[in-house]
Amino acid sequence: MTKPKIYTMSFARVYPLYIAKAERKGRTRSEVNEIIRWLTGYTDEELEALLQRETDLETFFTQAPHPNPSRSMIKGVVCGVRVEDIEEPVMQEIRYLDKLIDELAKGKAMEKILRD
Repeated sequence: MTKPKIYTMSFARVYPLYIAKAERKGRTRSEVNEIIRWLTGYTDEELEALLQRETDLETFFTQAPHPNPSRSMIKGVVCGVRVEDIEEPVMQEIRYLDKLIDELAKGKAMEKILRD
C-alpha cells in the first residue's frame, strides 16, 4: 500500500496554513507553537530547524521527541472522520494537530485545548 501524499508534504508547507487560520480568527503564532510543543515535545529551536530543513510530515511526527500522552484525549471530527477512530498512527497525529488548530480558531481557551 502506498503512503498518503500528505505524509511526504513538508511541514514547512502546512505550518503557514495553521498560522494563517489562527490569525484570521484573532489567535497568534505563539499559540500555534504552544499547541505544537504540547503535542510533540519539540522546542521552539527544534521546530525552527525542522521548518528550515522542510521535514516531511511523517518524519515530523514519527521523530517527535515527547509525544504528549494526553493527546489520546483529543476527540472529534476532522475532514469528516473521527480522530479517535483513525487507526494509522501518523495520520492520527496529523489529524490531532488539525483538530487542535481548529479548536484554537474556534476561540476555545488554551487550557481546554491543551487537555492537561
